[in-house]
Amino acid sequence: MKLPREIALFAVGGVLGLLVDAGIVQALVGWAAWNPYLARVLSFLVAATVTWWWNRRYTFAARSSNRAAHAEWLHWLGLMSLGAVVNYGVYALLLVGFPLLQRWPAPAAAAGSAVAALINFSTARGMLFKSTETLS
Repeated sequence: MKLPREIALFAVGGVLGLLVDAGIVQALVGWAAWNPYLARVLSFLVAATVTWWWNRRYTFAARSSNRAAHAEWLHWLGLMSLGAVVNYGVYALLLVGFPLLQRWPAPAAAAGSAVAALINFSTARGMLFKSTETLS
């Protein structure tokens, strides 16, 4: 698959993940009174699972990780850890710098996701879905 198409599909998956991430973190903080830092851990894990599924099914459908689905998911989470650190760092800095975001953390989650997107695409394409042989 051509790189521009993969980037576009990765972006679609990223938007889906962001909607899941921001929606869960906002719901947990706003409706369940969770700590915004703890809520982000759960929301990120769910969002990372959604983006893994999307990218496996659509973005990198012409590529293979040569792993079983559960192993691929674990590898995805491991590779996304660098992006997650950047993502969470931006999120936390925004919460500290703008106290209003502690009650409305969704924009901070969006900013963290946007900054980490390039790192995540590079590691997903270059390290996990690097084989051009498709799964049978």
